[in-house]
Amino acid sequence: MILFALAALLAFGEESGNWPAFRGKHADGLGESAVPVSWNADPDKGPLRNILWKTPVPGLSHSSPVIWGDRLFVTTAISSKGVAPLKVGLYGSGDSAQDSAEQSWDVFCLDKNSGKIIWRKTAYKGAPQAQRHTKATHANPTLATDGRYLIAFFASEGLYAFDLDGNLRWKKDFGMLDAGPEPDLQWGVASSPVIFDDSVILLADVKKDPFLGKFALADGRELWRTPRAAVSTRSWATPAVFTAGGRTQIVANGWPHIAGYDYANGKELWRLKSEGDVPVPTPVMAHGLIFVTNAHGGFAPLYAIQPGASGDITGDRTGKKIAWSEQRNGAYMQTPLILGDLLYSCSDRGVLKVYDARTGKKHYEQRLGAGTTGFSSSPVAAGGRLYFAGEEGDIYVIKAGPQFELIATNSMGEISMATPAVSAGALYYRTRGHVVAIGDQR
Repeated sequence: MILFALAALLAFGEESGNWPAFRGKHADGLGESAVPVSWNADPDKGPLRNILWKTPVPGLSHSSPVIWGDRLFVTTAISSKGVAPLKVGLYGSGDSAQDSAEQSWDVFCLDKNSGKIIWRKTAYKGAPQAQRHTKATHANPTLATDGRYLIAFFASEGLYAFDLDGNLRWKKDFGMLDAGPEPDLQWGVASSPVIFDDSVILLADVKKDPFLGKFALADGRELWRTPRAAVSTRSWATPAVFTAGGRTQIVANGWPHIAGYDYANGKELWRLKSEGDVPVPTPVMAHGLIFVTNAHGGFAPLYAIQPGASGDITGDRTGKKIAWSEQRNGAYMQTPLILGDLLYSCSDRGVLKVYDARTGKKHYEQRLGAGTTGFSSSPVAAGGRLYFAGEEGDIYVIKAGPQFELIATNSMGEISMATPAVSAGALYYRTRGHVVAIGDQR
């Protein structure tokens, strides 16, 4: 039996409704119950519909909401100069944003049912040590929780552990973490922390001394740290932890290599030459295969990797290490979603490609929207439907299956860059200025 998770099932339990990390319990983006198909969150387009609540959150952040029980948590970075600049859309500039004023890095706890703010804590206040990309924020990584600890990663401004009442338990300072594809480009960090088996996994693919590290959840003590300079010098992807074939491994997207590591000691198990030079999607697992994709530059491959692979698996043609691959998949920002037998992979330009997850056979290719807006948020699924968010706030709902069927297009009325959470029949979107709860209003 293959188990895969971003956190141990023992730690998370079977409590329905928890969405404890980026893309949920297993980083798969799969909700446990159906959520609304249609709604309107844009007052300029008529009365609000199926909106349970809409709570303003100050500052700028692309972190996703996480949920434990009746509490929802988000992070933000609040500039002392007011509204922070953000440039969305389809463009190729690698410039840094003009956003170096003093910031307050805050964690918010909201009541999941009402949207009321329960508590707010400032983790750090000061001028950012590193700049960020014009489309990024100073608070990109998503929180992670196991119901006891709440882990917040603010890159150069530190790693923090709170309890669910907002009490600080410990913190760690890693110094300046400068991420970017070139020496003179600073883009900020986006990889989110991962909780697994009473440990915190952290990927820091930065220019100087990049590393993958494992830290004790209870006190932040370093358990091991594996240098990444020989494997990857850039990645904005959240790593994933998978248990299969008698071993537990951490899989990290990266450039110039994707790699798997032994969870126990950080030793590299396998590596695969990567084509996409700015990797963002998180690895996912289904049907006994590990799926990793990236794009930007050269080819834009999607790999289906056997979890028992070892050594350098680049160029494998036997199927024993790489079950199948597609060199022109094209997913740059979004993490793929596997629902049933199908893998859904969408590019930053909204081109959706759907494959048989076991064989790689492509069922269809379809553009979402008019091709004039970017797609950065990763999809989620619930009730046999998939939800894709365009950056301008249009949410495309499609029916799961081997043929394309658009069910609805809904408006959030604001820029939507963050991947949503799904909990107990509701969707929770983090927009430019709010957290919005979407559910059936009866």
